[in-house]
Amino acid sequence: MHIPENYLSPSTCAVAAAAMAPVWGYCIAKVKKKVTKEKLPLIGIAAAFSFLAMMFNIPLPGGTTGHAVGGTFVAILLGPEAACISVSVALLIQALLFGDGGILCFPANCFNIAFVLVFAGYWTYKLMCFLLKKVKSQVFVKYFSAALGSYVGINAAALLTAVEFGIQPYLFTDAAGNAMYCPYPLSVSVPAMMIGHLTLFGLAEVVFTLGMLAFVNSAAPGIGGEQEKPKLKYIYMGMGALTLAAPLGLLAVGDAWGEWAYEDFTSLVGYVPSGMKGWSLESIFPDYSVGNMPEWIGYIISAVIGCAVLVIVFKLISLVKPLKGEKK
Repeated sequence: MHIPENYLSPSTCAVAAAAMAPVWGYCIAKVKKKVTKEKLPLIGIAAAFSFLAMMFNIPLPGGTTGHAVGGTFVAILLGPEAACISVSVALLIQALLFGDGGILCFPANCFNIAFVLVFAGYWTYKLMCFLLKKVKSQVFVKYFSAALGSYVGINAAALLTAVEFGIQPYLFTDAAGNAMYCPYPLSVSVPAMMIGHLTLFGLAEVVFTLGMLAFVNSAAPGIGGEQEKPKLKYIYMGMGALTLAAPLGLLAVGDAWGEWAYEDFTSLVGYVPSGMKGWSLESIFPDYSVGNMPEWIGYIISAVIGCAVLVIVFKLISLVKPLKGEKK
């Protein structure tokens, strides 16, 4: 679901940035107001779990792959505003260090994944909890609502991504009539994206969400509540286990739909769209690889680096954040 560099026109990216800027502003203001200094590092930990979720690629018949995101899980745990910031920073680290998603497309990826997925998933969860509040087993209600919310969230994000892909050939063509950016129209992009997400990838998001909620509720009960300093030993152990298991994502052969290398378009549509020959950032660890190391070792090292950066970033922010009631 990560849109690569130059798949969208600069004007499309600018519109996404204009739409995402007030969302970030709103979420940052809410987090500053609601999240205490002591609990701010939890956003970094949540970002690390989302980062890890996106490393576990799942194959789909036909040679494409996809993955869970965990945005609804983070929103249920910490609130949608904190989840939006958490997932946004995870997407930024992926784009800057690992080339997973474009820099110019970063606002579009955040709008789809950190905003639409998170808020659609969270409010579906809240709505179902409200509608089922009279059901005797509230544990069942919570997990059922989380499952439905995560499924709705990831599919809403996938649909919006498909639309952004699909409008490119209608709006931007060269003198020869060829698409300048993503060459697949809505009639192709929407079914191609949605078939995988309505089936296997949506199910993966549900499984990840329920599994992580059960794990967190067992390992650190109260982590999303009023407890200021929840015990995180088992949370870090779980993060370590997922990090060591990350190479399982390499078993999925193929690329996610809409995330091909530019040169692949010659065989796919007969030409490389001219807009795709523009600027792109050389990532430090392209495709989660580390030099000439074996692929699986590079994947583990990339997982460690990504998680460490995310946890450290939010820990550093917490060091400069004033306590509630304390003047800056």
